[in-house]
Amino acid sequence: MVLQRGPQRANIWGYSPKLGEKITVTLGSHPVSTTVVKGNVAKGGVWSVKLPAITNLGPYVITASSTSGTIQLHNVLFGDVWICSGQSNMQLTVSMAYNASQEIADADHYPNIRVMTISRKASPHLVADLPQILQPWAVVSRASIGGPDWDYFSAVCWFYGKYLYRHRGYPIGLIDSNWGGAAIEPWMTTDGLATCNVKIPSPLVMAKPVPGVFYVPDEPTVLWNSMMAPLVNMTIYGAIWYQGETNARDPSAYKCLFPAMIKSWRQTFHEGSGGETDAIFPFGFVQIAPWTQQSTIGSFPALRWAQTAGYGYVPNSVMNKVFMSVAMDLADYDSPWNTTHPKNKQDVGLRLGLAAEAVAYGVPNVRYQGPFPTTVSVNPTSGIVTIEFDSGRTPIEVRSNDGYEVCCSANVNVKCLTNDAEWKPAPIRKQRTSSIDLTYSQNCGANVHILGVRYAWRESPCPAKKCAIYSKSNALPAPPYLSLGYYA
Repeated sequence: MVLQRGPQRANIWGYSPKLGEKITVTLGSHPVSTTVVKGNVAKGGVWSVKLPAITNLGPYVITASSTSGTIQLHNVLFGDVWICSGQSNMQLTVSMAYNASQEIADADHYPNIRVMTISRKASPHLVADLPQILQPWAVVSRASIGGPDWDYFSAVCWFYGKYLYRHRGYPIGLIDSNWGGAAIEPWMTTDGLATCNVKIPSPLVMAKPVPGVFYVPDEPTVLWNSMMAPLVNMTIYGAIWYQGETNARDPSAYKCLFPAMIKSWRQTFHEGSGGETDAIFPFGFVQIAPWTQQSTIGSFPALRWAQTAGYGYVPNSVMNKVFMSVAMDLADYDSPWNTTHPKNKQDVGLRLGLAAEAVAYGVPNVRYQGPFPTTVSVNPTSGIVTIEFDSGRTPIEVRSNDGYEVCCSANVNVKCLTNDAEWKPAPIRKQRTSSIDLTYSQNCGANVHILGVRYAWRESPCPAKKCAIYSKSNALPAPPYLSLGYYA
């Protein structure tokens, strides 16, 4: 396995039926002793120790001994531990990604990355230990990465972890805990749900799986209880998340739920680890990918916006130390796994890793975001909207003239969000180094008010890597954009 490296201290814990029994845990020449205390576990008692802060990579042998006997963990490395969670796009395995056979064979070159996959088990109440483990901690190899479709190992988690390892140069531990089709509510704590006024039934009764029917538990907290809460004693470095499609039916609720989940996870892991896991540990997520090839608006654009708490970018004042991978331009309409499951998880992992360098690790001068508008101005005489990106600091590449729209109406009181009929295409007419001109008069007519500007506001806004705006230096796409207000 990989345990969290210094300056944080890794926690080790276990169980014993003998209350008061002395347990001695030895790492190299560092013995640490504790006693077994009563715990809310079926195994009687529980013990826990904090290891010294370790910055050497290892490998180490960790020994736990008592009058009952001795247990050893072999080949333990120290590095950064990341949890990967979400629904089916996180569950999609390396075996299902682009160039699967080549990627699986390449895994043999990364023995200092260690992985674990948690079995999909739900519980109506908190459990102290994982009910089941699909793949125990394993050295990365073609066997541990190239498991059966949908079982192990997550492609997004793997490509992210491999990026980190290449750039950090020390071991990486990856814990994969996901459930395809799951909404966000089952992954949340009681306190996190209460923040958004979501009430949990008492008693909480789970629906029983129907034989032969795809089962996804949708009751609140039931995946947190059994697939995440048993991990909170661990010292971790951070987490990544790919989820949201199931919650697209209610983006306004997600705008509250997602930041609340991040906050509650951080608090619970911080407390569970005795303060070793950072109270605002870095949290990365994937802004959901396209779905159908149709030009429908659907609910995905609003969900993508809600994933950023309505800012359009992260980090922001609501989502501190949060980073994201934009995936709206990674359409894969021929995916054998359904169009909502693009095979290109390599770019998802790369974009997450690049953002983690800056946000999670504080590497200076890393350009980790696509271009984002800082100035929007309207010239009603010429019918031109001028958008400048990143205060002129980011040279842009225009790959398509389409994707922008303006909300234009003779009625200044029109509510743009609720009336898509008022949104008209505003194609790119001119490009400069860090700005563009949009033209709207042809589609809006004369004597209209401009009440909003939006970009990529479609379920599937463009073919693969052919949205309108990219950063010239790193080929990152501009994220979706929405600005409402009176312009002219």
